[in-house]
Amino acid sequence: MSAAPRAGRDGVPLVINWGLGVDSTAFLVKMLEDPAAHGVNLAHTMVIHQITGSEWPKTYAHAEEYVLPLLRENRVRLVQVARASCALEIAVMDDSREPERIVRRGPWSLEEDEYEANGTVPQQGGIRLCSLHAKGEVGDALIAQEIGDRPFRQVMGFNADEVPRSLRDRGASKNPLRQGLYPLIEWGWGRERCEAYLYERFGVRWEKSYCTFCCFPISMGAMAAHLDRMRAHPDIAGRVLRLEYTSVSLNPKAKLFGRHSLLEKFDPSRPADRPVLAAFEEELAGPWALYHVRRILPVAKADPARRGRALRSVERVDVGRAAVLGRRLRSVSERHGVPVEVDERYGRVRAWVHRRGEGLPAVEELMVTAPYQVRDKQVPHFEREWAAHRRFRS
Repeated sequence: MSAAPRAGRDGVPLVINWGLGVDSTAFLVKMLEDPAAHGVNLAHTMVIHQITGSEWPKTYAHAEEYVLPLLRENRVRLVQVARASCALEIAVMDDSREPERIVRRGPWSLEEDEYEANGTVPQQGGIRLCSLHAKGEVGDALIAQEIGDRPFRQVMGFNADEVPRSLRDRGASKNPLRQGLYPLIEWGWGRERCEAYLYERFGVRWEKSYCTFCCFPISMGAMAAHLDRMRAHPDIAGRVLRLEYTSVSLNPKAKLFGRHSLLEKFDPSRPADRPVLAAFEEELAGPWALYHVRRILPVAKADPARRGRALRSVERVDVGRAAVLGRRLRSVSERHGVPVEVDERYGRVRAWVHRRGEGLPAVEELMVTAPYQVRDKQVPHFEREWAAHRRFRS
């Protein structure tokens, strides 16, 4: 296991991405046993932690108890950076060679400012935009700010089971000055080896790092462990359930796990699940809103047989208590002969002004009650497109 990073001695800056999880932590800790043997000059090294704002409590605790002391002992520069706004602005929350704590969140967070504000949840299909917005773009902006137009090397914590991810990372890099490094792959360290190493060093089981509202546990084969984490932190579970419930209220197809929801994973008759569902109901006890939602499902420009990207308009019409808003919506809808769906258990009322058809293009329009956090939002040119699709609303 030699000098995989090959950085520092020639003065080329080395950037190490540290996501607090098993893989990147295993590399960081192992490298710090003997930086010179790994070709690392710590004077030219910057460790970056991109703050998402929604990590699990034990991940923070383990990082602070076991890793930060090593960074302080070795005088390693740790920069904790977050997105500052929807625009690509960043906020350096801490920049220190003696870091005392992991910063929990910055001015902007994925959960509150992207998903909660938009009434959506992350989707399993396509590019992991959540990671791109909260991590990739933030890290790139910091590197540009710190390193400028100099060449640099960047360590990514992909383990030996993730060779395809390293190939995608190398292919996706648009910066000719960047050299991606994947030391865990070079060492042949897979996930189990990384976990075993951290257990040998610290005597604790390092848990997987990911956002509390992540949609990927089901694809990682880790749903059972994910639900156990939720049960251990019912307050977190309650917030995530509210996030999903709001998303499904505005769009019945927008569940966390594709065709399956997080809510359906918890059973009121199971004692271990009751604190989670109680926390969820407490989250729903806050203010609600009445929303007017319109959605256009156009055909793809490149292929009329396929669906293009949906266009959406959300308007908050009123704010109040769930029961009051629900009764009002039911009353008005029934007078006008508009079909109504009622969730008797949790309080949502949805009135379908127009349901989408089977073909494409299609439109849908609804009024719905849901927790109040969603902000008004309309894609550019929506009204023009809505008018152009008028015939599909008949």
